[in-house]
Amino acid sequence: MSTPQPQPNPQQKPYYLKGSPLNVRLNRLVGWLARHGVSVMGTAEMSVRGRRSGTMQRIPVNQHSYEGVPYLVSARGHSQWVRNMRVAGGGELRVGRKVRAFTAAEIGDDEKVPVLRAYLEKWGWEVNQYFKGVTAASTDAELRAAAPDHPVFRITVTG
Repeated sequence: MSTPQPQPNPQQKPYYLKGSPLNVRLNRLVGWLARHGVSVMGTAEMSVRGRRSGTMQRIPVNQHSYEGVPYLVSARGHSQWVRNMRVAGGGELRVGRKVRAFTAAEIGDDEKVPVLRAYLEKWGWEVNQYFKGVTAASTDAELRAAAPDHPVFRITVTG
């Protein structure tokens, strides 16, 4: 069961780190590879319905499992896909012809600590730059302090 999310401070803009032009190009390549059946270390292309446009938006994601439960972590913060996911409540993960529909539930900050630690152990080489010095070796208190900046969704595959 997820814990209630703290209400954001209206004076404080949610953390989001936009990708560099190189990151954007690399994401396009990883997404293209996933669409064509090549998963790089467990990546997939996620599609989620846009909250304003209603059209499916695609982005490559690092699927992550913790204690056998699948999660999606937003390393860059409160991105467009996160905002869309909060409204849509799910989407699709694609690797080649294999498409899996899923529902998503955002988890509370206290629940994120072990998930973020495991995520950083696996993906830290790629995402540490977005965590402002927090790594898999950081204390629970440091991970808890970083948790509000990194939305995490527990996913349930439905198809």
